[in-house]
Amino acid sequence: MDNFRLSFSKTATKAILKYDKTTRDRIYKALNALPYGDVKRLKGNQVPPQYRLRVGSIRIIFIKDPIKQQLLIQDIDTRGDIYK
Repeated sequence: MDNFRLSFSKTATKAILKYDKTTRDRIYKALNALPYGDVKRLKGNQVPPQYRLRVGSIRIIFIKDPIKQQLLIQDIDTRGDIYK
């Protein structure tokens, strides 16, 4: 996103390292292209609200903090496992 810094949680850092180089490149490219891409707000009353970014069968859960101008990447996993 414009002028937003990316930061990764420990969980997301470990998760991204399990993918091969081409998949990691796709993930980084999708994150750098935000707000473009398949982004949806997750349902529920989370404060702050959570969003998900779809990259093929991989889902990236993140929080947008406009005050700190930061995107906190919380988790990265496949579609079947991310929402559990």
